[in-house]
Amino acid sequence: MLGRVRDWFGFGPMTEGFSGHGHDHGDGRHGHTHGVIDPTIATTTRGIWAIKWSFVVLAITAALQLVVVFLSGSVALLADMIHNVGDAVTAIPLWIAFVLARRKPSKTFTYGLGRVEDLAGIVIVLIILFSAIVAGYEAIDRLIKPRPIAFLGWVAIAGLIGFIGNEAVAVFRIRVGREINSAALIADGYHARTDGFTSLAVVLGAIGVWLGFPLADPIIGLLITVAIFAIVWQSSKAVLTRMLDGVEPGVIDEIHHAAEHVSGIGRVEGVQARWIGHRLHADVAISVPHAATAKDVLGVTEALKEELFAHLPALAEANVRLLSPAAPAVTGAETSGAHHHAPEPFKVACDLAAGTLEIVDTPAGERMRLTIDRHADDLTATVFIDRSGGPETIRLEPVGDNHHRLESTVAPAEPHEFRARLVLIAKDREQVLRFKMVEPEGHHH
Repeated sequence: MLGRVRDWFGFGPMTEGFSGHGHDHGDGRHGHTHGVIDPTIATTTRGIWAIKWSFVVLAITAALQLVVVFLSGSVALLADMIHNVGDAVTAIPLWIAFVLARRKPSKTFTYGLGRVEDLAGIVIVLIILFSAIVAGYEAIDRLIKPRPIAFLGWVAIAGLIGFIGNEAVAVFRIRVGREINSAALIADGYHARTDGFTSLAVVLGAIGVWLGFPLADPIIGLLITVAIFAIVWQSSKAVLTRMLDGVEPGVIDEIHHAAEHVSGIGRVEGVQARWIGHRLHADVAISVPHAATAKDVLGVTEALKEELFAHLPALAEANVRLLSPAAPAVTGAETSGAHHHAPEPFKVACDLAAGTLEIVDTPAGERMRLTIDRHADDLTATVFIDRSGGPETIRLEPVGDNHHRLESTVAPAEPHEFRARLVLIAKDREQVLRFKMVEPEGHHH
């Protein structure tokens, strides 16, 4: 019996195990926020379906309560109705985001319009804030100027309707959450179950008025208003964090955990992540042992991406960068004119690509750049420079949306006179082009 009670409140065995390192979690903690849809729900069709039907049930519940609010004048019921509206409208930013996310990226909005969800979240938080202020004003006004409440029986029934509506949503979300193994949806279900008790508080207020304590109604309304203000505070922090490219610390921890599953990674040099709507974009910089071959490096990169997508269901894009070993220190004498001794470019001509590979000056410093006239689909390019201490690995990535320009994120180490291999891979095809870069006469070290 005690186990059933624990499970009903969300502490039973069916909810355990979602905070560990599984393959369907973000940070292991899922707060109850309005205006932000948890990505572990939004990434599954079944989860979206559950949110939509939860919206319908809570909207009907709030509409029925609204009718009784106008008939009775109960401020406790008004506050509970606002609370249920807040729960229902969390589906709105998801709907807006999915409609706009269907639009293809443009030259202006290169990442698409996923951030519209964040703007919708801000609007919803402001609406709930305004409603909470109205409810709080009405409750305080009713405390100062008590007025009789009509239709006490209907007020109690409306409170019960609120409880039943929240309980129905709770059962529905928990059941679907367990079907799709979504900790977030299960947590939302238990939050809806807890919210049902605010509706039962309305019933308690109606009983208090019926027993001759007219202030019971505004007091209950004020307590519910305080709960709504707490929701506004929590939700605004979540929305603003997303808008400022913030992520939950657990997301970064999960990326590091995913890398632990991949053999061949020397170390994770850096991790960056941000939300665009309810989709996660991650940038991971890694280093590999000096003895790694081109095939080893590409295998490690692909394996890491697979682990990232498995550990983070909301992940839309993973960019894995290879960082070369640190370049030797450059003395002051060598620094002068260091950016003016670029080697002669290497002309690339093979089945997979044709273009020019060169070392160029950029605002961020020297970079290795491959400018492509033509290339095969899904082309990747990696340069392996022969060094006395082991190969220097430089991965070339597309610059923005320009797939005809691939550029490194770090400068090749000095000296810029070396023998190297350019490894081009497109799907199942691979070509290795050996080349030598020689500094112009008069610029040798």
